[in-house]
Amino acid sequence: MPPDPALAVFEAERPRLLRLGYRMLGSMSEAEDVVQDCWLRWQAVEHAVREPAAFLSRIVTRLCLDRMKSARARRETYIGPWLPEPFAENDEAPREDELTLTLMLALERLSPLERAAFLLHDVFGMPLGEVAETLDRDAAAVRQLAVRARKHVHAARPRFPVAEAEGERIARAFFAATHDGDLAELQKLLRADAVLRSDGGGKVSAFRNPIRGVERLLRLYHGLHRKRHFTASERFVPIRIDGLPAFISIERGVLQTTAFEIEDGRIAGILITRNPDKLRRIAATLAARG
Repeated sequence: MPPDPALAVFEAERPRLLRLGYRMLGSMSEAEDVVQDCWLRWQAVEHAVREPAAFLSRIVTRLCLDRMKSARARRETYIGPWLPEPFAENDEAPREDELTLTLMLALERLSPLERAAFLLHDVFGMPLGEVAETLDRDAAAVRQLAVRARKHVHAARPRFPVAEAEGERIARAFFAATHDGDLAELQKLLRADAVLRSDGGGKVSAFRNPIRGVERLLRLYHGLHRKRHFTASERFVPIRIDGLPAFISIERGVLQTTAFEIEDGRIAGILITRNPDKLRRIAATLAARG
């Protein structure tokens, strides 16, 4: 059977389309569904498309915008803080953009159109005219959407990137301090205004509200240690999640990821994902590492 040129074009674009869908939706599983829908639509068109990459990006963006309407409604009834699905970076593949898990949270505060305009223009490098066509808006309106989005994202961007080795050192120190009940060491690691967010999605136990401030965090981890929520058998697997130092572990009998926002050498944010629906790929990563 001769090769299918339409399939070849689509497969060449698939990684970029998945990344766009993930950045739009904060969920790799939903991004995969969108890309599959895009493939079905791609099969149905005449393949004299002059710019396949732009055409496919347009389809994925519009499918994502449709999904975001229902996603926003679901977030309103979501139990506890909502965090994007943690995406463990592949050690062999370079990062494709500078968005981190922290910046993904900043994108959540944008309107769907602002998010789309920023991602397409600033992150994926689409010309303004193509963005306007994709969003069915004039170029001036799209420019304003991108400007507003850029301000939000810029405010959340870390001032000083953390070297990978330093990030792993801090992650290991945090794991050791919390599991040993070493509050003095934990206090050294945390900024005074540190915030913890924990996403269990109502499926497993998690903290229903963000926990703010070093004193409250010290009391929290002291209480967890006294109640023997941590045991010596729990694993520590260092990874990076969307540009942030992180680790995989088993906490209170549940698989979770813990990622860190670090500022001036101290932990400013702790992002814990325990919702099992968001950890299927992480479980696969853990299994692959033995």
